[in-house]
This record gives sequence, structure tokens and C-alpha cells, in this order.
Amino acid sequence: MLDGRVVIVTGGRGIGRAHCLELAAQGATVVVNDLGVGVRGEAADDADRSPAEAVAAEIEAAGGVAVSDTSSVADWEAVRALVARTVERFGRLDAIVNNAGILRDATITSLTEQDWDAVMAVHLKGTFALTKHACDYWRAQYKAGRPVAGRIVNTTSGAGLVGNFGQAAYAAAKAGIANLTRTTAMEGARYGVTANCISPVAATRMTAGTGLAQPGTGDGFDPFDPANSSPVVAWLCSEQSGWLTGQVLRIDGNTVHPVEPWTVRPGYTAAGGGRLSATEIDAGLRVVMGVAPAGLASLRVR
Repeated sequence: MLDGRVVIVTGGRGIGRAHCLELAAQGATVVVNDLGVGVRGEAADDADRSPAEAVAAEIEAAGGVAVSDTSSVADWEAVRALVARTVERFGRLDAIVNNAGILRDATITSLTEQDWDAVMAVHLKGTFALTKHACDYWRAQYKAGRPVAGRIVNTTSGAGLVGNFGQAAYAAAKAGIANLTRTTAMEGARYGVTANCISPVAATRMTAGTGLAQPGTGDGFDPFDPANSSPVVAWLCSEQSGWLTGQVLRIDGNTVHPVEPWTVRPGYTAAGGGRLSATEIDAGLRVVMGVAPAGLASLRVR
């Protein structure tokens, strides 16, 4: 499916590692990016080599083509250089998978400015930085008259879609990524680029100890295997997926669900036909939210 295509993947552990292996198995040349830090973004020296190097070596041992990169996705110039090096070495760039992330969980009253900034830098800025520099390349290719089939795959989460207690920074960043995906899809369509977002349900370092997704027993299909979303990512990176853009796909076990964006429900219309009055909002919203006494059913709803 991906023969001849070159893909950059950020985040070389867990889900990111699974993506890299699947992409390589489908024929892609993979650039594995991982800074090699811990879950909170702290320095980690628990391995003989970086996760990026380990995954690249695993791919090469299986007969694939991969290189490692240890740049920080939060470093604007480093990401620009990553894209430039990829194009220089392989002659092209066809897809990017924004997967890198950290956690600094705390309730709003306990969350520090430093923790907020760190989470935003990796998730939201990091996703935008690689998107920006890849799109610059694809737009230049398009203007030069060359065919472009650029693919962007971003990563959101359940917290980004519906929120989660104690994850204000993470949820806000992931929600931002979902909407960034939609905007990128609108703009990228002009020069042959699609942008989609996945929301994987998986057991990873980030879910350890949360009581949420936990690893399976090893017997039969594991609905929380980090690799479950990787076939979807491989397809999204292919030329075949060019008809789909601006979408969020929730991958839960062996099922892929399209996610609807924010929708506008039927609402309450001002009784007098003019602008809304502050005094009628309480009763009006009780009706449209379905919590009003039956006697208020005559209020205008549309």
C-alpha cells in the first residue's frame, strides 16, 4: 500500500512504535522521531539507545527502511530541519503522523503555568510545527507543477473530545488538535493534502495507573493493544485515502467510528420576536435542555 512513500512519525514508543512498524510493513520508508523523554517530558536514561533508534533498528532488521531522529517537536527550527533532512535524504516526503505527547495531569487549581506550557508545546505546537513545515514543502511542490498526495494524520484522545477530570491542559491541547485538523484539511485541499485525526483507545505509558485502558492477558484479541489503530494510520497515509479529509476517527478495539464535530441542537427563540431577554434565558434553556416542567412546553423551540 505504501511502497515508495516516505513518512515521518513523531513518538517512538507505544502507539507510535506500532504505527512505525505497520507503515514499514506496508512498504513505507519511515523517519522515526522521538526525543527519548519520560511521560512528563523529563529526561529518561532507562535504555541503551533512544526509542527512535530502537524502532528504526527493528524495522531495518525486518528488511524495511527507517532512520531515527531525536529532535524536539516543540523546537520550531528543529522540526523545519527534520523535514528538510528527510527530503534531502529520500527525495520526497509523503505523509506525517503527529503522535508525540506528554502528560502533566493536575486539576485546574493545582496546574502550574510551566506544566500547561509544556503540554501545549509538545501536543499542540508540536503538531502544528510539523504540519506547517510539511505543508510548506507540499505547497512548493504543487506550485512547481509536481503531483502531490500529502497526508497528515494527527492524534487526539477521548479527553480531547469530551474532556476529563484533572486533564485541563491535555484535554485542551487534544481538542485544539482536532480543530487544527479540520482547518488544515480546508486549506490543504488546494494543493493535494488531506488531514485527518485518530482517537485511539489503547493501553500505553500514559494510561498506566489510571484504571482506564489496560493491557490484555495475551490470550486472543486485545482491545487495548496500541497496534489496533495502526492499520487505520497506514491507510490514511496512502494515496487511496485521498477522498477522506477533515475527519476524526475513533478506533476502539477492532472498530473504527467516525466522530461528529460539535453540533448545534434545536434552540429557544425569543418570545417577543426581537433579541433574547436575560430574564427568559433560564426557562428557555430548561425547555431545550429537556429539564423543564411540562407546563413550560409552550415556549418557542426551533
